[in-house]
Amino acid sequence: MKIKRVFLTVLDSFGIGAEPDAHLFGDVGANTLASIKASGALNIPHLTEMGLGCIDGVDAIEGVNAPKAAVARIQEKSMGKDTTVGHWELMGIVSERPLPTYPCGFPDEVIREFEKRTGRGTLCNLPYSGTDVIRDYGDEHIKTGKLIVYTSADSVFQIAAHEDIVPLSELYRYCEIARELLVGEHGVGRIIARPFTTVDGQYKRTANRHDYSLVPPSKTALAALKEGGYTVKSIGKIYDIFAGDGITEYEYTHSNTEGIRLTLEAMKKDFTGLCFTNLVDFDMLYGHRQDAVGYATAMNEFDAALPKMLDLLREDDLLIITADHGCDPSDQSTDHTREYIPLIIYGKAVEPKNLGTILGFDSVGALVCTLFGVKYSENMNTALCDALGIQAE
Repeated sequence: MKIKRVFLTVLDSFGIGAEPDAHLFGDVGANTLASIKASGALNIPHLTEMGLGCIDGVDAIEGVNAPKAAVARIQEKSMGKDTTVGHWELMGIVSERPLPTYPCGFPDEVIREFEKRTGRGTLCNLPYSGTDVIRDYGDEHIKTGKLIVYTSADSVFQIAAHEDIVPLSELYRYCEIARELLVGEHGVGRIIARPFTTVDGQYKRTANRHDYSLVPPSKTALAALKEGGYTVKSIGKIYDIFAGDGITEYEYTHSNTEGIRLTLEAMKKDFTGLCFTNLVDFDMLYGHRQDAVGYATAMNEFDAALPKMLDLLREDDLLIITADHGCDPSDQSTDHTREYIPLIIYGKAVEPKNLGTILGFDSVGALVCTLFGVKYSENMNTALCDALGIQAE
């Protein structure tokens, strides 16, 4: 199979049902797809035609007799359910131990050292909803200039600050300080800048979020592709998730709409390699905020753009649509959920069929590397390649 360009799009948090070990994560019965379908707002005819409803275990969407794509569900091997762990596994890194989390807040020694290095005091230091924390601590932040530091069930150290009190450049510098501090024992997956402003008398988060991830602990599929001389374009927060490792070109986005537009623009350009897109609104704006209708509406937007993507694909292109974890907007938690993720692979060279259940997100990175004849490990997960009948040349 001769492939020149691969377009890999992650629908951030689009889970399709609880994994067998969901009980270990408190996620028994989680099903992001079923929840957004139950909202009554979901209208995704093109994803349905591709074969979303033909995937093992999917009963919220009707299956079709002749899917347009090869489809599968993929089970995570890593012991985690967050963005960093999910994306890292997609690109070949299986995390045997979860990244550290702080259900009672960060240790005093961490906070004191952070305050010392930044010269600012802190507020909160608890797991908190991002919208609630600025509502509850925003006034005190504005009065004192102290930074709002909080976490979640994920491995994150989040810093919220009003853009009129702490300029973005300063907030980003504080995040870099936190990234330097939080390594080793306290090496959280991401430091996240969470700027907000005042709109109609209420505090609202802005689109100027910025993530600072750990450097991947071993070689990724992205690094292998870059070393092999291939282009590796990232759109959205991919660059941040991998701390820039293995990326040759990158563009940040402020919305799904922008991410879709930039992906369409990339499809019009000539290059050889991978274009890796993350569409974060599903997770950030709707999953965590328990907004099933908003999630469904955002999925409708992506579905409406899908025909444009397919029209721009060339004979030697592949489009891969997948996710990184779940975030069921109708469960009893605002956290990510331990779910299977969907896999849709479309291209002239791919036979449409149900590939069944594949173990390991890392099978996706292995597929991309195999298509381009590069390796990131001697133990690449070939399960997806085997299911597709693709062998390394």
